[in-house]
Amino acid sequence: MAKYSYEFKKKVVDAYLNGEGGYPYLAKTYGIPAWSNIKKWVLSYSKMGDEGLKRSRKKIIILLNINFMW
Repeated sequence: MAKYSYEFKKKVVDAYLNGEGGYPYLAKTYGIPAWSNIKKWVLSYSKMGDEGLKRSRKKIIILLNINFMW
């Protein structure tokens, strides 16, 4: 799975929002194998702004409290 920098994602999202092309066209132009990545970036950017395009380096710890009845 390819990882893309924040700057690259922002460039592609800006191109989409400026009407330079649709998802498939931009994917081909920027060499992104799956145009669905661009769609996810645009949605994330719409919801969370620049933070939506930045990779989170926080570890998520899930604690489970399971009570068993015997």
